[in-house]
This record gives sequence, structure tokens and C-alpha cells, in this order.
Amino acid sequence: MTRSNLEILPRGVQVALALCLLALLAFPLAGTDFYTEMLTRMMIMAIFAMSLDLLLGVTGLVSLGHAAYFGLAGYALAFLTPPGEPVSLWWTLPVAVLASGLAALVIGFFVVRTHGIYFIMVTMAFAQMVFFLFFDNKMLGGSDGLYINFRPKTEVFGWTPFDLDSKRTLYYFTLICMLGVYMFLRRLLWSPFGRALAGIRVNEHRMRALGFATFGYKLAAFTLAGSLAGLAGYLWGAQTGYINHELMGFQMSAHTIMMVVLGGMGNIAGAIVGAFTFEYLLHVFKDLPQVGNVNLGKHWQLWMGLFIVLLVTFAPRGVLGLAERFGRGKKASNA
Repeated sequence: MTRSNLEILPRGVQVALALCLLALLAFPLAGTDFYTEMLTRMMIMAIFAMSLDLLLGVTGLVSLGHAAYFGLAGYALAFLTPPGEPVSLWWTLPVAVLASGLAALVIGFFVVRTHGIYFIMVTMAFAQMVFFLFFDNKMLGGSDGLYINFRPKTEVFGWTPFDLDSKRTLYYFTLICMLGVYMFLRRLLWSPFGRALAGIRVNEHRMRALGFATFGYKLAAFTLAGSLAGLAGYLWGAQTGYINHELMGFQMSAHTIMMVVLGGMGNIAGAIVGAFTFEYLLHVFKDLPQVGNVNLGKHWQLWMGLFIVLLVTFAPRGVLGLAERFGRGKKASNA
């Protein structure tokens, strides 16, 4: 796992990411509403993927139940929104994030005591418990899920600084959230706390021998990751206006792991690249034509799986690692 991490990006990759950011800033000015909404979803998934990368790429904890905290925040928004009027963003967003963080803290208190395959299985077990709690309970929405009829309002003492009902405004608000999460996690990665988490990923026994309380560090990382997943879940609920139990399922967690692996683990930026790549490929594979009696688009999961296998085989550091290797090869050929 340590070899698959790419913490420092080469200059060329940094320039490419900066150009992508400029494109994101300018896109709503020229793009259609459909693609603006699609990119908003991609950015929400990028926040979700970054939250998992804190566990998977930075700390070395493979969680198969991370989607539970994503879905919990969406349900929190649905429960907090009255049937006939919008609810304030300024208090519902912190409450939803705190609810996901609290759930992660309680679950993490038991989960982070385990290691290896036991950690993976226990995270999935807890997530399945949450999944079926909402699936089997009509009061919590049941199998039909819940509708969120209004997007949160931003009114402050009668003044509305921005309106999330506008697709463009929601796009830029999500972009700001994504950049805020990225800068926070990058700063965290190089802080003493972040370096301790990286040390736990490399060799937890040695970190414990050096005097680090690894349980506390892992629990803090698990809680923070759950809170950031909650931010993504809240934004998902605000954009789509609908929440159901499938957002908490194993498939959602597995997709997010694929995003982190696709982009390159441990860099945070890789999670963003992986989320955009995964969502784009999802649309490409689903739109594949029918050849004879075979509907290629119907089997998109097969093509996605093959792509992931090939990428992990030939580029274990993901898309960013592939870009780094290409840059090194080009520099060597010019030398």
C-alpha cells in the first residue's frame, strides 16, 4: 500500500490541475444546465472520495461502510426540512455534518480496535446495520426513500446572499466546498497529525512503540472522514431532492474506493481526479451501443471492472501516478 501512495505532485501535474480548476470556474458561463448539474454531482462525489482517501490513502484503513455517513447526512437534511418551506442552510449543514461525525465516532470506537480483514468486515457489518435500519423502517423512509421538496435557504436577517435554487449558484457553492475540503486535507496531510496517520499506515506497531496513541489517531481520522462524507451527503440531498437507502449501501462504498484507487491514493488531489474520471467513464460505458444482440451499455459494470483491473495492474498509483511517470519519461527523453 505504501508504494501506491503519491503525496508530492510533480510540477507538470500541478499545472494541469490548475488549468482544470480554471476550466471548472469558467464552465457554467458556457455550459448547459444538464452538464452543469452533472459536474456538480462529480464535485460532490469528489468531496466524498476525499473523505475516504483520508482513511484509505493517508491512514491505510480500508472501510467498506463509508457510504453510511454519506447517506445519514442526506437523511438528516430530509428530516430537518419541513414539508411546506425551505430550511436554513446555516444550521442544517452543521447539524447534518455533526450527525455523520457522531455516528462515525460511535462506530469508530468499536471498529478501530480491529485490524486488517477484521476492520474491513466490521465496517461493512455496521454499514449494513444502518442500511437495513432505514430500509426496513417506514418512519425513516423505508424502501421508498424521502423527498426533499426545497433546497436550503441562505437567508440571514431577511437578506439572501445567494440562492441555491439556481443551478449555477449551487455549482459554485459546491466548488467552494470541494476546494475548502481539499485545502483543509492537504494542510492536514503535512501537519504533525497527518504525518502520524501516514506513519500508522506504514507501520502501526513502530508508531505505537514510539509512544503514539494510535487508537486515538485512528479514531480521530475515522470521525473526521465520516463528517466530511456527511458534507458530501448533505450536498447530494440538496441537489437531487431525494434520498434513499441505496446511498448507504455497499455498492456506494465500493464505487468510492474505486474513485480513490483510480486517481491515486494518499494525495487528496487524486481522489478528485478519480471521482471525475469514474463518473465520466460511468456515462461513457452506460452509453455504449448495442452490437448485435448484446447491449454493451447494460454491462457497464463489466467494462468498469476491466478498466480498474488494467489500471491497477499497469499504473498502481492511479491516473496521477501515470501522469507523473509520463512526465518523467518525457523529461528523460529530452535530456
